Amino acid sequence: MSEQQEERSPDRTAVELFAGGGGLAMAVGRAGFRPLLYSEVATRACETLEANGAKERGPEEWIPEPGGPVPLVKGDVRALDMKYLSGKVDVLAGGPPCQPFSLGGIAKGDEDKRNMFPEMFRAVREIQPKAVICENVVGLRRKSFEPYFKYILRELAYPYLERDPDSTWQEHDALLRAYDADLKVGRTSDPSGGHELYDVVATNVNAANYGVPQVRNRVIIVAFRRDLGVDIEAFERSVKPTHSHAALLRSMREGDYWDRHQVPDHVRDRVMADLPKQTAFDTEEASLLPWRTFRDALAGLNGEPPLPPVPWAHLDRQERYLGGVTNHIGWPGARIYKGHTPNELDRPAKTVKAGVHGVPGGESVMLTDDRARDPSAPGGWRYKHRYMTVRETARVMTFPDNWVLEGPRGEQMRQLGNAVPVLLGEVFAKAVATALDNARSTR
Repeated sequence: MSEQQEERSPDRTAVELFAGGGGLAMAVGRAGFRPLLYSEVATRACETLEANGAKERGPEEWIPEPGGPVPLVKGDVRALDMKYLSGKVDVLAGGPPCQPFSLGGIAKGDEDKRNMFPEMFRAVREIQPKAVICENVVGLRRKSFEPYFKYILRELAYPYLERDPDSTWQEHDALLRAYDADLKVGRTSDPSGGHELYDVVATNVNAANYGVPQVRNRVIIVAFRRDLGVDIEAFERSVKPTHSHAALLRSMREGDYWDRHQVPDHVRDRVMADLPKQTAFDTEEASLLPWRTFRDALAGLNGEPPLPPVPWAHLDRQERYLGGVTNHIGWPGARIYKGHTPNELDRPAKTVKAGVHGVPGGESVMLTDDRARDPSAPGGWRYKHRYMTVRETARVMTFPDNWVLEGPRGEQMRQLGNAVPVLLGEVFAKAVATALDNARSTR
């Protein structure tokens, strides 16, 4: 292939560590990156990846042909040698598990051995990707974790300054900070010409602000290899929020939302009565697209068909392929606990978590439009509730209906709760693709 042809249609490639149920991997694939490798340790998540086209890789190292099955390495990533992929990968992606650190633990340098960020740094050294995409819980940016979070960003910026196994993270961070300061004032130079340094951007996100029908606060870390000359400011502009709560309120006030969904009057009246009385709609935020709601997800996003409601008589754990999809199964026993609120159809869903029960915060319980007479309830009516089905949960994670989730219900919900919403990952992966393409075109 000539260089000119290669520039017109580059074969973008990716590696996914901590692949889980496949949300971020799917997003990166949709952005045009061909997966060369998945790595995952959880048995049921591996089964899900295989059910959707991955193929278990043995000890032999091989790179798949375009359109072929993706090699899946099962097991602890710490045993995975990735040097055979050096120079062949555009994007390294993954959400490394980062177990909570106590403030005392951080002060003593007693890092949790389950923290997998060090493996992400090792992968960067071995693969030398053009870009890195990491997703993690926003709690990582709590004030008590701030020193360690900044250390993560510095180590990603200078991954080749490898940490001595006998040193604490604080000792290694001191070396990174000294190197960073020396580099900025010219006291030292980078012999790699930027090939071994990365420009790092950390963005706090709420998935609802990017069109995901769910409130989900996370931090997304993106890094670009410095020698590529990526325009970081342009990248940051490209991942600004596109949707807003104010725009949803405006759509409800003006009636567009209700007309689109043909919502019963009694539901509309109840929701409208709870809206803020004063909302300014002449703001930049209100000019964005409306937040998408749980009802939007069930009605179908981007051309999906509506998911049919689950009849109350079918809360019996039986698969009936309602709407022609799997895992849309009614589940009995849903309760609303005191102090906990269920999902409401006309708001984005609550954060999907890795548990299966409606405890502690009602994340898996939903209020429906159906109601029954109850003299003790406000207005004399009680709205009926039930557990969300796995497929409904997948919808609010923006997984397609044809994505197969393996394992019993609890494991399927765990995979979804641990995943990156596909649409959120796609926004950032496409922005990375554009940034790399623009850098390529200016070289």
